[in-house]
This record gives sequence, structure tokens and C-alpha cells, in this order.
Amino acid sequence: SQIIPIYPGSETLKKVGLNSYAIRRIVKNALEQFGAQIPETLPAPLLEKYRLLPRTAAYRAIHFPDTPEQVQQAIQRFKYEEIFYLQLLMGIFRHQHKQANPGLQFAIQNDFLRQVMQKLPFELTGAQRRVLRDIYRDLTSGRPMNRLVQGDVGSGKTIVAVLTMLMAFTAGYQAAMMAPTEILAQQHYLNLVELLDPFDVRVALLIGSLPARQKSEIQRQIAAGEVDLVIGTHALIQEDVQFARLGLVVIDEQHRFGVLQRGNLIAKGHRPHVLVMTATPIPRTLALTLYGDLDVSIIDELPPGRQKIITAWRTESSLPKIFRFIEERIRAGDQAYIVYPLIEESEKMDLKAAKAAFKQFQQVFPDFRVGLLHGRMSIKEKDTVMHAFKRGEIHILVSTTVIEVGVDVPNATIMLIEHAERFGLSQLHQLRGRIGRGHKKSYCILVTPENINEVAQQRMRVMEETSDGFRIAEEDLRLRGSGEFLGTRQHGLSDLKYVDLVKDVQLIQNAREDAFQLLKQDPQLRKPEHAIIRQRFFKLFADKFELAQIA
Repeated sequence: SQIIPIYPGSETLKKVGLNSYAIRRIVKNALEQFGAQIPETLPAPLLEKYRLLPRTAAYRAIHFPDTPEQVQQAIQRFKYEEIFYLQLLMGIFRHQHKQANPGLQFAIQNDFLRQVMQKLPFELTGAQRRVLRDIYRDLTSGRPMNRLVQGDVGSGKTIVAVLTMLMAFTAGYQAAMMAPTEILAQQHYLNLVELLDPFDVRVALLIGSLPARQKSEIQRQIAAGEVDLVIGTHALIQEDVQFARLGLVVIDEQHRFGVLQRGNLIAKGHRPHVLVMTATPIPRTLALTLYGDLDVSIIDELPPGRQKIITAWRTESSLPKIFRFIEERIRAGDQAYIVYPLIEESEKMDLKAAKAAFKQFQQVFPDFRVGLLHGRMSIKEKDTVMHAFKRGEIHILVSTTVIEVGVDVPNATIMLIEHAERFGLSQLHQLRGRIGRGHKKSYCILVTPENINEVAQQRMRVMEETSDGFRIAEEDLRLRGSGEFLGTRQHGLSDLKYVDLVKDVQLIQNAREDAFQLLKQDPQLRKPEHAIIRQRFFKLFADKFELAQIA
């Protein structure tokens, strides 16, 4: 029996006579007439190594297969080609960076760093020291650093970034850190100002919501070299921001800036060193694919004295009991977050929902001061609320996910997440990381309606079972698939048509090794036998960077 391809149609296509049968006929004619002219895009040794179909045969097999096996063979061929070229792009980025000659060679003043480290209110962990050694080696090597630092929530990535920025400062360069949200940029800024108070280091904050006059004054200072360390958001990559001597770029990434977005900030300096930090651990396949152009360091140790967070999944019928528990803990001197998801599409409605929740909790807890934090507040308002919470003047903070990233309140030991089924696993883990920052026992309570779907139930169970961010990231990727896991098209990864980042781990690994091996022999794809690859590569990625850079 014959296998008949069915092509997706639409009313518009049907109107012009293009139903599935018509498309099938056009494709058949095209393959018969021009099939022989389809250029091969993979070198013969790779086709032989994996027994992949040649490109023309793969097109024939995917459109007009004789057997189901042929369909699979065609898909396998296109999967390999897709990931091979993406890894080639990563390899070329990586090679460019390594070969970039000369890189800035920092002469770092260790005495100054020791003085700063002595002022820290805690000891660095072994893992933090190991990662700092990696970074130190990079910065003093004379080659541009391009490093990704991964660590679980609360593993202390920020202090690693701060000490790296100070290495740049002691070598006479400016350093810039780009954070994903204004509230986090501000927190980094305030912590830095406090830490460096006794030292002569000039720190500036550059964020979109600053008044225009203040912003242009800060930009003037940065361009004149009157500022040593700059913390900011996307505002840092605006065209009118110029640096006097940018030597280091730190990107506090949190999946939010793709490979190519990083370029905008890096372009502000002459081959600056680059440090990328992720706020949530990234599954291995994703790290290889998303960050294949970077060297990777992992902070796999939490600071001593951290209490394990107790996580419990409950349904809405348990809320009265949960409220009593929260009341007991607050009377004992603790503080609580109540996280509310953004339900409505429109921000106005969201604001309404958050405010309604705030009023409800004021009634539930009449004896305590309840605060509200949401995305529509100005920086100043958010700041006032966060500081009041940090000082203990607010007992319960009702918040949307604004607190997901980075805000430290050691006395907050309880987090109640309402409608937890609406959050992804990595986001739940990220939120949970806001508590358990002190030495007290902490509790994260996930509340959902009675009936939630199977995938949501699995997410709740994973949260109860583990607090290992790497395992959670793997599960999140498995449950949601790569496109939704990334939640944005900017990585170029959601454009993957064939490859499944969960199931095709081995394929990704193989394609990476092959691409890197090929670039080792021919870094600029100049050899005659690689002409087809070079041609295809430019066709795919010409818009991704200045061609001159590669050539």
C-alpha cells in the first residue's frame, strides 16, 4: 500500500486551487525536474559515518516514501544537518573569540581583592573559589574570556561576578553588568555600593526608568571614564551609551538574552572579556546548544548553614489551615511571601487582580502589616516596599513574580504560591529560592485547585521531591519541550524544525564534536572540500553577524 503525504492547507490556498493533492503534484514535478540540482550540504565522510541519506534522497523520502522507515531516515538526515550547522555557528563564535588577537591581558592587583574579600560577611565556598580561579586564568591569559557560570539558586553567583568586575577595575578597566530586571539591577547596585563603601571605586546604575537628565549625566560620566563599574538593564545597550575603557561585560542572563543579543553590549568595548551567568541551571543539551560558544564553570556547592526548604503541595480546600500556619510563624518572628500569578492578559486587569488579592490578605491577616509588590509600580515604589519588607516593617508581602529574581530577605521563611499550576518548574524553583536564605527552617507551600492536568501534577510532585535545580531543569525541559522552555524566539533555537532537545541528546553531542573537529582542521572553511559547507553556512547565518568578522 502506498504512503500518501498530506500537506497542511488553508482556505486561502484552497481558493487558488492549492489543496493537498495539488501541492503533492507540484512537489513531485519539482523533484523530478530539479531533484538532481539540489546541492548536498554535508561532507561525504559525515554521510558515511552516520549512514545518512544524501540530501536529494532525503527530500524524496520525506515527500514520497516507500516505507515508514524511509520517513525516519529522512528526518534523521535533516535533524543532523540542522544541529550540525548550529554547532558550526557556535564553534565559529568560539574560535573567533579564542583567536581574537590580542585580548586584553589584565594585570590584576591581588592585594586589593584580598582586602575586599576580608570585608565579606561570609567565607567563599570551595566551588566559588574554583570558578574564580578559572576566571582569573582567563583574564590574565591575553585571550578574551567567554565564560558561562552556572549555579543553582542561592549558590552565590553574584559575588563571583562582583569579584570579577573588581579584577577588571584593578587592571584599570571599566566593567558593566547587565541584569534582566530593574529591581535586580538595583539590588546588585545597592549591594555593590555597600561592599565598596570603604574603597575608592565609582559605581553607577543605568536603568530605563531614570529621569532623562540623570540618565544623560550618568552616560556622560561613563564615556568620560569617571565611572568604574556600571550596573544596568537593557538601557546599557542603547546606542548613546559609550564607554571609555570597557574591559569586562557581565551578563546576568536568566535565559533572557540570546547568543546574538550579547553582541550588542560586547561591541561597546574593544574585545572585552565576557562573563555570562544563568539564574537557573540549564540542562546539558540546552547548554551545549544555547551556549556552545562559551566555556562553562559550575558552582555546585551551596554556602554552609543553608537549611533545606520544606515544600508541600496542597489544594485550595487547605487554605484556612495554611493561613493559620503562616500566622503562627509570623508571631514567632518570621516573614512570608504570598505569590500571585499574573492571570489576565492586560496589565490593567493584572493590577486589579493583585490589588484584590492584597485586600483579601489584609482581611485574612488583620493583625499584621501586608505589603504589595507588582510590575506596574515605579522603581521607587518597589524599592520602598522591598526595603520595608527587608527591615521587617512588612510581615507579609503579596507579590506577582517580580520577586522571582534575586531579592534577598534572610528573615522570609515562608512562601505561599497561589495557583502554582500556572507556573513552569524552573520558575517555581526560582521563586522558592527567595526563601531559605537565613539559618531558619523555611517552607514553600504550593496551592492549586483540586483538579489540575497530569503535567501540572507532575510538576508539583517534582517540586516536592527535589530541590536540585539541575534535575528540575531537566524535568522542566522534558515536560514542556524546548520551545516553551525557552519561551522566546530570540535564541534561534525555537526555529529548530526537527531536533528535539530532550530526545536527541546523543545526536547533539555527535554533531557538536563533528563541527568542532572540522573547524579545528579548517577554522575559516577555506578548504575546497568545505566549499559547500561555507556556502550553506553563509546562507543560513548571514544575518547573524558581520560577515567580515568571520572572513
